[in-house]
Amino acid sequence: MAKSAGYAAIAEHFRNLIRDGAMRPGDKMPTVRKVMEEWEVSNATAVRAYKVLKEEGLTAASTGAGTVVASYSSDNIAARVRTHAATGSALATGETSEIMEVSTVGADEAIAARLGVEPGSPTQVRRRLVKRGGSPVHLSSSYYPPYVVVAAPELAEPVSTGGSRELAAERLGVAQGRVLEEVTSRFATDPERTALGLTGTVIVTQVLRTVFLTDGRVVEVAVKVSHGSTVLKWSTPLADG
Repeated sequence: MAKSAGYAAIAEHFRNLIRDGAMRPGDKMPTVRKVMEEWEVSNATAVRAYKVLKEEGLTAASTGAGTVVASYSSDNIAARVRTHAATGSALATGETSEIMEVSTVGADEAIAARLGVEPGSPTQVRRRLVKRGGSPVHLSSSYYPPYVVVAAPELAEPVSTGGSRELAAERLGVAQGRVLEEVTSRFATDPERTALGLTGTVIVTQVLRTVFLTDGRVVEVAVKVSHGSTVLKWSTPLADG
């Protein structure tokens, strides 16, 4: 281990182990004392590193077991926008995205209402399976209005863009402004069970996401589906400063 490392380096070390699947949900984290000894840092530094991991939803306290790796979590859009700004990709460390389908479909009522089109209107969709450490995390289907596909024709191709919303916003010359995320729980469909590696009757969590540009136009409507045990986290400032 690096000698006298800062808390950020320690947090990044364990973050990568968790993201890459080397440490899995339920695995016990080293004690704070062990971290102090191996990294040659103070108690305050080790505690601060562990606090960062807990705040990110990667670890959790467990009665009788100390700190353990938390259940799989799926980053919300704000976290992915920050990741894209820092790395050029919306995927977190250890994540991969497999494109399952790129096609034109008739928008169902929920999608049509949020895109502002009539139900059944031809709509471009990109379906992706995101994995972390080789294990499925969530299935995402993104729908785009025609003017977005005109500006970013790559969205009609079965290749990764690294960040579809960011690409579209850049081409349109308008920044992403806000997002509405509507969360529900329901039974998984057969295709969802297959993609996520689930068996039997399983409850999944669905996030219906509508992303608006700063000029009010919709840049994407997406449906993200994950196992019901996957932790979805949001952090919203309640005061300025």
